[in-house]
Parts: sequence; structure tokens; C-alpha cells
Amino acid sequence: MPRSTQITGLAIGAVALTAVIAVAVRMLDEPTFTFASAPLADDPACVRISEHFPARLAGLDRSETSTKSAAVWGDGAVVARCGFAHEATDDACAQVKGVDWAWRTKRDNNGQEVLFTYGREPSVEVQVTVGKAAPDSVLVGLSSVVKPLKQNTRCLAGSDVPAPNDRTP
Repeated sequence: MPRSTQITGLAIGAVALTAVIAVAVRMLDEPTFTFASAPLADDPACVRISEHFPARLAGLDRSETSTKSAAVWGDGAVVARCGFAHEATDDACAQVKGVDWAWRTKRDNNGQEVLFTYGREPSVEVQVTVGKAAPDSVLVGLSSVVKPLKQNTRCLAGSDVPAPNDRTP
């Protein structure tokens, strides 16, 4: 083999090796978030909607996760998990782009607000780290994604609740 062909082959090999190393270093720098899947994460509806979680949400880039039917944005600032059973609640509830969302009345120990779809089966839970993402932007961004989940009930408005009877027996 001529010497120039050997040098060209070595140069191509060196460039390829450099590219592989650069990709490996980048992958090591990007954390992969792993946490528990929701109990119903294998539900076909969750699998379908998780394919549509956006690349950006509330101005945050999506991070890698190995958790089924889940997504993470902003290096853990926002975590969405599909696959919870619908539960009745007396937590505050509001409709965003045709989807009812409920807010847990207190933050968890990690400074996160916990929100979840109300009346949809399976339900989607979203944890938003206070100060890192705006819950309203998160819900606007996710509502169109979760809207295809089957809706069984709706949030009640004040006008939906009858006034207590003033009569005393």
C-alpha cells in the first residue's frame, strides 16, 4: 500500500475516533433522569401520549429519561409521568385548553408543585420545581398532549354545586 494511502487512512481513523470520543463525552455530561414509573405507565394510552411530549416546554429543553411514559425538562425542573388512576379530590382545579388540572394543596419536600389531570384515565402527574418553571406555561404546553386521554369527569365550578339548605330541622 502506498504511504499516502496509509496516512489518509490513519487521518480518517483519527477523525472518526475523535468524533466518537466527543459524542461519548457529551453523553456523559448530559444526565439521564431515572425515577419510578407511574403504576399504569404500560397503559397503551400513556405509551401513545408519551411519544408526543414536546422537545421544549415552558422554555426548557427536554432531558433524557429511561422511565417509561415519562418526560423531563430543564434537568429535572419539570417531570411528567403518565399512568395514575383517577382519584376524586377536593384540591383546586382549573381548565387549561380543554383539560382539567388539579393542584395539590401543598408543595412536596423538594419544593415542587404537584399538578395532575383531573377526570382523565389514566391520569398524568406533573411536578414543577418552584422558581425554575411557571406552572401555567407547563400546563398550556402539556394540555394538547394529554387531551386525547379518555375523559370521565370534569372539575366542578362553583355554579355546579348547589347552595346548602338554610332550613334547620
